[in-house]
Amino acid sequence: MKKRIALLAAGCMLASLSVLAADIEVKDAWARATVPGQKAGGIFMTLTSAKGATLIGGSSTAAKSLEIHEMKHEGDVMKMRAVPKVALPAGKAVALTGDYHIMLMGLSKELKAGSTVDLELKVENADKKVETVKVKAEVRDLAGKGADGHGHHGHHHH
Repeated sequence: MKKRIALLAAGCMLASLSVLAADIEVKDAWARATVPGQKAGGIFMTLTSAKGATLIGGSSTAAKSLEIHEMKHEGDVMKMRAVPKVALPAGKAVALTGDYHIMLMGLSKELKAGSTVDLELKVENADKKVETVKVKAEVRDLAGKGADGHGHHGHHHH
């Protein structure tokens, strides 16, 4: 009985599209679909570090470079700029869905709804060791819906 429960639990964890590596949990990773000729694209997700870490960059085969961006009000203007890192405090979910997000710069192809984008995030843990977290982000249309028509704020059935 215990073995069956463990297998069921493992299956549920796999089905949730969460990735656990380098003590980092990645949830709901998705990319916004692009239009032909578009050279940059946004990637969104929530990261949780069990012991505390820092997101310091990454790469993707879909683009020349991957940058961490911050959106911030400066006076009456919303500005977006690249930042070198984002702190991931121990046990606290950090949403890269608004103020902070990931940008793919120099896209090598159009990001089409229903496809996936592979990323390798570089994370520095508390003892300064850099580890790689592999992420697959589902590409959703401009309204944030996947190929199945469900938005990222809806309920997921597994």
